[in-house]
Amino acid sequence: MKHLPYFCRGEVVRGFGRGSKELGIPTANFSEEIVEKFPSDIPTGIYYGWASVANGDVHKMVLSIGWNPYYKNVKKSVETHIIHSFKEDFYGENLSIIILGYIRPERNFDSLSALIAAIHSDIEEAKKNLDLPEHQKYKDDNFFHVPEGKMVNGH
Repeated sequence: MKHLPYFCRGEVVRGFGRGSKELGIPTANFSEEIVEKFPSDIPTGIYYGWASVANGDVHKMVLSIGWNPYYKNVKKSVETHIIHSFKEDFYGENLSIIILGYIRPERNFDSLSALIAAIHSDIEEAKKNLDLPEHQKYKDDNFFHVPEGKMVNGH
């Protein structure tokens, strides 16, 4: 994909409240303003990469870009599931991500359990791909070690 790797940073905002509650898979959501800055020709779907909250440790992540057909969203969203257990929410913190690869297109599901199973499969695929040497090097990228308040690539 011509846009990858894609580097993005923005504040975590409240989403639809479905990630943790309905799916058991918490997500960090970017604001509409950040979502609108994504390249318009980046395909909707499921991606993987690295993420860091508030200049903290860097973790594997899986990310959804699109309209979440199962929920029939009317606004495009970018939702990041960081593959790590956090003790508390981090609304208002800066989330830095590097998107490295594409897993699959966005699609609808017949049931909530089918959606959850697909997300778990996506997480396993992300973990496996991020163990590859060509992806490991991005975990230590300087993008994750920017002094507070400094903008990178307009983010």
